[in-house]
Parts: sequence; C-alpha cells; structure tokens
Amino acid sequence: MRIGILGLGRIGAFHAETLSGLDSVASLVVSDPFADAAKAAAERFGAEVADSPEAVLASGVDGIVVAAATDAHPALILAAVEAGVPVFCEKPVARTMAEGVEVLKAVQGSDVPVQIGYNRRFDAGFVAARAAVQAGELGKLHTVRSTTLDPAPPPAAYIAASGGIFRDCAVHDFDIIRWVTGREVTEVYAVGGNRGADYIKEAGDADTTGAVLTLDDGTIALVSNSRHNVRGYDVRMELHGFKDSIAVGLDDKLPLRSVEPGATFPAGTPHDFFMDRFADAYRAELTAFTEVVAGRIPSPCTVADALEAGWIAEACTLSLREHRPVRVEEVRLG
Repeated sequence: MRIGILGLGRIGAFHAETLSGLDSVASLVVSDPFADAAKAAAERFGAEVADSPEAVLASGVDGIVVAAATDAHPALILAAVEAGVPVFCEKPVARTMAEGVEVLKAVQGSDVPVQIGYNRRFDAGFVAARAAVQAGELGKLHTVRSTTLDPAPPPAAYIAASGGIFRDCAVHDFDIIRWVTGREVTEVYAVGGNRGADYIKEAGDADTTGAVLTLDDGTIALVSNSRHNVRGYDVRMELHGFKDSIAVGLDDKLPLRSVEPGATFPAGTPHDFFMDRFADAYRAELTAFTEVVAGRIPSPCTVADALEAGWIAEACTLSLREHRPVRVEEVRLG
C-alpha cells in the first residue's frame, strides 16, 4: 500500500514514523511547504518527496494523510475525495464550523471514505469502556467524568489560532463522551478561569475550564481541562452506573500523587505528553485507516462525527462567554 502524507510538522512526522512501521504500508510519498521538513522525513523513513499536494495525489497513492495546518484541511480533504483517494485528516475538519459544514455537504453522497483523527477512539482503555457500556455491565449511567490536563500551555502563536480551549483541547473529551456512551449532548454549562500564562488571557481564552454536559438520556457528564498540570499529561474518564463504575487512565503512569498513608500507586514515571500517552492508539488509528483504504471497514470517525464534537465545543465557548446554559441546537448550523 502506498500512502501520501501532507504536512511534516510534529504530528505529520509522528504519523510518518508510525506508517513506516506498518507491514501493510509499502511506501510513503510526502510533501510539506518547507522543503527541509519533507527532505528530513524522506531521509528518515525512505519516503519519496513530492513538491505539492497535487503531485502527491498524482503519484498513485492508495490513501492520503492530511497533517497540514488547519486552514488547509478543507481544500486538501476535498482534493483527495475528488481524486478518489481515501483520506485521513487530523482534527478539526476546518478552522470554523461553517467551513466544516461545507466540507460535510461536499463529501455527502461520495463513496470515497474520509476519516477524521480522534485517537482516543483507538485507545485500549476507552475501547474497553465503550464495550462495557454497550454490554450493559454498568447498568444505566448517571455520571461521566472526563479529564484532559496538559503539562504546560502551548506557545502564544498556537493559542492565538486555536479557537480556544474547548475547540482544540476539550473537543477530545466531547468526542470520546459521545463515542463511549453512545449518547448525544443536549445542553452545556461552562466556566473558566486564568491563573497562569498572561498571553492566554490576552487572547480571550481561559487556561482552566470546567463544563457540565447533559446527555440526551439525562446522564450528567463533567469535563475538566487545564493548560497547567506540571506533573504530566493527564487523560482519564470515569463512568458510573447503577450496576458498576469503571475508569480509564488509572495506570502506573497517572500524573497524580496520592497522599494517603502507605499508598504506593501510581508508582511509574508520569505520562509526559499526548504522543507517549497515546502512542499505541495512534498506531491502531492509522492501522484502521489502512483497513479503510483497503475497503475492509468504513470510516471509524466520519466528518459528521467530528462536527458533532465541534458543536459541543461551540456551545461551551458561548456558555463561558455569556455565563449561561446553552443548548447545542442553539449553535448548530445547517
């Protein structure tokens, strides 16, 4: 299988390394606006270099991975679909939800699969949690808690272009809550504060947030996010039902210190960042994409799926700004 990669920044190079280690991938074709990035990837992974996305698509690739800047996502997704090439694109679909809706309209009815990158759907713990919910092991759910705490804030340039913490960070929590529970979010109430980097406040964003989500069956989901968790990268989920309670992320690398007398858990080196916490999930995600390319499975995370998480992020952003509950239908377009 021949796979193209558009964008060789941090995540693009990471994907190139992962793909180069898959038995089903015979060769890579890479392209990046910065020639040195493409050259470095080519030398490291034995990839071919193309001078443009169009050249990658014309090179006979079976599938294409979009890891370019967010603003480029819509055009690159649509170019791949028009060329009949299955495409994997890192989230988000587009910079704005309006642009995302246009992408959805454009790909609806096409038989060319599009997979959007939400890696937690491929993490073993979250997969097990979803299976437990689907099997009825927990009984009827009443509470879900989902947490994403970054070890340090991203650079000011990233914050300025990210769209805010709900759109670039909490959106992973929103997607995995939908996926694990199989329910939709109907209403949100969000709060936030700024206790750290001044440039985040100056950008009109919060560095620490909380959100209460009401699901369509009455389950309450509590989402906690922060740019400041000096102990490490903390991603967890708890699901509480009337028959049982389970957790994802309670392993020895949990970046949390117990002060209970005699407690020795967690005993391992804390997770440092998303690429070590979800290394196996990324591999499983791209392996799934090769199965999509081969026509053996449908897209496990469609454009429509990605937009649903985006609407929740929009609702939380509005709720934080206006200090009130917001129904998701209030922000939905099209």
